[in-house]
Amino acid sequence: MALITLLTDFGLDDEYVGVIKGVIAGIHTDVRTVDVTHQIDPQDVVHGAFILAAAFSFFPSGTIHVAVVDPGVGSGRRILAVEAAGHRFLAPDNGLLERVLDVQTDATVVSVENKRYFLSPVSQTFHGRDIFAPVAAHLACGLDLHQLGPIVDRHTMVTGVVPRCRFPSRHVIEGQVVAIDRFGNLLTNIDQIALEQLQHRFPGSAIYVQLAKRCIHGIATDYQQGAQHMPLAIVGSRGLLEISVNCGSAHHLLGVDKKDTVRVAVTIKD
Repeated sequence: MALITLLTDFGLDDEYVGVIKGVIAGIHTDVRTVDVTHQIDPQDVVHGAFILAAAFSFFPSGTIHVAVVDPGVGSGRRILAVEAAGHRFLAPDNGLLERVLDVQTDATVVSVENKRYFLSPVSQTFHGRDIFAPVAAHLACGLDLHQLGPIVDRHTMVTGVVPRCRFPSRHVIEGQVVAIDRFGNLLTNIDQIALEQLQHRFPGSAIYVQLAKRCIHGIATDYQQGAQHMPLAIVGSRGLLEISVNCGSAHHLLGVDKKDTVRVAVTIKD
């Protein structure tokens, strides 16, 4: 049975998500849809990019992933259909697929232009309904990706939207908060690989995390390693460094928001 996932910033207060599912079901009656989330912060492409990359690989090969965080809807921005790692993706060309494609060198990318597979007329403000949903349903019916439009040179895709951590010196990683979950955990763009590289350079050295004028010593392996209502640093299930508070909200306690700087460093011994 075909499977389509949905990731949007539409929320659940309006009819948007239900209508998208209705369009899909009207074209492919047997398709299954799974809601990854509809709570991406409004117009926050970076947030969407991190969550999409964290989620897609847990679905079976052949899944079609519809990602709609689209502040440029109705403009000249492209809609892309991508086949990579045994999955297919539909998303605007605005950086939403940047993390997914970071390690996918063999991806096929086409520009979605064939109006035969759109609803008519196409609204200028709801491409999720009029383009993304019907195209996803047709793909689930077996439509070949190349029927949607011309091949896209990956070098012409929008990039540089998703912030990357950096090493301003050999003993420091600098990143930023990219998302805040419902528990108040602060998701950063510093991944486990970067942390391991830092620790490998300075084996045995103490590691600490700085943000909001706070210094957190060490990387915890579970939430209980931190005292109640105190901040701790932990590598979360996405393989990214998170700042959390045991039985509390790091967002509220620290007053930290998205785009705020996070630094990880080691204490260099004399």
